[in-house]
Amino acid sequence: MTYKETTEYLFNSALLFQNVGGDAYKEGLYNTHQLDEHFGHPHTHFKTIHIAGTNGKGSCSHTLAAILQASGLKVGLFTSPHLVDFRERIRVNGQMIGEEYVVDFVKDHRSFFEPLHPSFFELTTAMAFKWFEIQQVDVAVIEVGLGGRLDCTNIISPEVCVITNISFDHVQFLGNTLAKIAGEKAGIIKEHTPVVIGETVPETKPVFEAKAKEMDSPIIFAEDSEEIIEFSFNSNGGIDYNTKTYGIINAQLGGFCQTKNAATILCAVEQLKQRGFCISNENVKQGFSDVCGMTGLMGRWQTIQQSPKVVCDTGHNIGGFQWISQQLANIKAPMRIVFGMVNDKDISGVLSLLPKNATYYFCQASVRRALPYGDIQALAGKFGLTGNAYPTVEEAYNAALNDADENDFIYVGGSSFVVADLLTFLRK
Repeated sequence: MTYKETTEYLFNSALLFQNVGGDAYKEGLYNTHQLDEHFGHPHTHFKTIHIAGTNGKGSCSHTLAAILQASGLKVGLFTSPHLVDFRERIRVNGQMIGEEYVVDFVKDHRSFFEPLHPSFFELTTAMAFKWFEIQQVDVAVIEVGLGGRLDCTNIISPEVCVITNISFDHVQFLGNTLAKIAGEKAGIIKEHTPVVIGETVPETKPVFEAKAKEMDSPIIFAEDSEEIIEFSFNSNGGIDYNTKTYGIINAQLGGFCQTKNAATILCAVEQLKQRGFCISNENVKQGFSDVCGMTGLMGRWQTIQQSPKVVCDTGHNIGGFQWISQQLANIKAPMRIVFGMVNDKDISGVLSLLPKNATYYFCQASVRRALPYGDIQALAGKFGLTGNAYPTVEEAYNAALNDADENDFIYVGGSSFVVADLLTFLRK
């Protein structure tokens, strides 16, 4: 099979969550342990950092990877979902896994895994861990796929665990209260292993404290840290942090949510240093300032062009849009919003946060879970959001560009898959 044929096989034979949602979810770790044994327990051959949470996992994972790369380590990075190319999920020092290896992995092992009927994510996790072993990485930053306790990444024994925050998402699997969701995420906390908690609310903090006590694990709350003295948004679209330990950090990522992520990352760095990682102040500054270049991160308040200014962001739930809505409210220019969502999110909750003074271009991403463009237009109308609807992201984006003056602001988002379709179109 070619690489294209192989990825299509993976997407179609092993159900892909981003396409079909709940049907792709497999509870329990039986398949994971079977795959792990088949491949010789590859995750035991390198150090790991485990990152869970509702929002901010990707930004924290990529930035920590960049900092570790800057310190001279060979760093694996496993994240999801991908936006343009499947291989974005598995990187070593920013370089995507080779196409040839993906093809050979499936060809050489399908006779073993096909009878197991693993999920796409179970198979991808096994592929990532084996690739990191082959590449002899020093450390791998591993992002949880969904939840934590029963996620197939949860077989690792990390140096540090990170849980960014908790908000409502995937409630059909993780629970319908913040405490229940926190309990699932807290499942990554390992015995005698420090855990950094990015943000808490009254319902979640006791859950984390109880689990950390049960595991005899040091727990660090980033929101209590006084490392960041102050911050300001700079003219390059990033954020300048004035910190106690590192001086001024010029961060590349400029989303409002990144101020919370930055505190979480700096607490995690401190724990890594206590675990013997040699990370200098300059390594930290470099990782923050060039995270996209070093790791290939995309879609985090990413500027596409300047005139008219176009920004895309992968925020896709209530927790994410509480920050995005604040950022949009600060935009002074006439605003055009290209917007779509998938059908298993709190769509009404997100729509209630969006600005009413914008012109909307409702669209439908090219995944089966995408909410039909006409449906989202009708729902949005109930919240005073008006605009035309388009069957694809490409058509909606082109319409917004055609309508925009050079001083307008265009935002593209609502779903990772809307951003994925935009970036795929722009690469043509």
